[in-house]
Amino acid sequence: MSIIIPANSAVGGGFEVANGIRLDNNAYLNRTFSEAGASGGGGTFKWTLSFWLKRSILSTQQTIMSRYVNANKYVKILINNANQLEYAVYNSAYQARYETSALFRDTSAWSHIVIAQDSTQGTAADRVKFFINGNLVTSFATNTQIGQNVGGDFNTNNAPHQIGAFNAGDEFQGYFSQFCFVDNVQYNADQFGEFDSDSGVWKPIDVSGLSTGATSFFLAFEDSSDLGTDSSGDNNDFSLNNITAVDQTVDSCTNNFAVLNILDNFYPNATFSQGNTEIVSPSGREASSSSTIYLTQGKWYWETKFFSASAPFVGIQPVVSSSNTTTPAVLQSNGLGILKTGKVETTNGSGGSTVLASYATFTTNDIIGTALDLDANKIYFYKNGSILGANGVSITAPASTINGHYMVAVGNISGTDTISVNFGSPSFAISSSNQDGNDRGNFEYAVPSGYLSICTKNLSEALS
Repeated sequence: MSIIIPANSAVGGGFEVANGIRLDNNAYLNRTFSEAGASGGGGTFKWTLSFWLKRSILSTQQTIMSRYVNANKYVKILINNANQLEYAVYNSAYQARYETSALFRDTSAWSHIVIAQDSTQGTAADRVKFFINGNLVTSFATNTQIGQNVGGDFNTNNAPHQIGAFNAGDEFQGYFSQFCFVDNVQYNADQFGEFDSDSGVWKPIDVSGLSTGATSFFLAFEDSSDLGTDSSGDNNDFSLNNITAVDQTVDSCTNNFAVLNILDNFYPNATFSQGNTEIVSPSGREASSSSTIYLTQGKWYWETKFFSASAPFVGIQPVVSSSNTTTPAVLQSNGLGILKTGKVETTNGSGGSTVLASYATFTTNDIIGTALDLDANKIYFYKNGSILGANGVSITAPASTINGHYMVAVGNISGTDTISVNFGSPSFAISSSNQDGNDRGNFEYAVPSGYLSICTKNLSEALS
């Protein structure tokens, strides 16, 4: 289903995180430390890892951070095939293994995770602590506790630490923000975040001053020319693998941008990538995919780039009062969109359509801008920055839908198409960066006056 404002994503005011990183297509970061951390056991006894993440795929093993020596000796933090958060220490057998009872199945929102170890503690339950969005985890599906003064292999030298991969496999697909590792300290979550006094939502705080020890690092992902730069001052920079400047995002833990919703998808066997901003449609299927955020009022802008152009379209889909997972979202469920032919069509929910306007055709590598005005119930389309029809097209929500509630929708009517949607945090290169009126988002072409990118900061202000 789509949502208005995802959890832990839209708290007004306070500390702002400008950037995140998008990992896809076998992308990961790695570093081999020149010396071990400060705590006992070669630095492995005591450390804290804190990060924010937004997943892109489910039910697939994805590594968050690991250190791999060989098949019989490794340590890793991951989300496993069952969508549990897991921390495992392996040395010929499991020395420790923790799997949460809670499942991580939200691909629309950011979550904050802290894992903090101090194996010198006399009480076993105190040696490893998990915090999710500020709350201490007390329920584990698997709870093989680490022994006293047992290290693992984090926080030491001679073998690579990888962020987003395990031995260059089991790669993470999604987003990270505020990725912080602290040597020789077992911190609680309140060193990295706080509950907002008005909303009660957990939000990040400034962690730039927490660094201590030889292996500490803080990846803020602020330098697009080198996203592995350590911002802590400890100079523990990470090397990049299959990561470029395009993978820096303005989608972050303090401003969550819309993506395509893999849980509300009408494409059987479609392939999502680039943090769920790009989709490859299957051949011969009239279908579409919609956004994770739906819109109820205000003026909104997004861009869609077609890397192939068999028969793609982009438009909007009214939110229905009940879920329908078998009927294509735009073409057969009262949607409205512009097709490759330049025709703007609305559908009647039974496979029929009505042509509302006819504009210029578009083809491969064209960028279609869409401006949705829900205050005046109009929609406008742009081709490579030039408006198509100055008067736009009127929209009316059908009786079978929730009046005034719309999702962004993209798809195709035949063939196979690769479609990338830029809600304000693009996955394709931008030649001339343009922001909306609130100085948010990153677009190829100028945003029409008064229109905003689809992100929770803009949503929370529009709905307040």
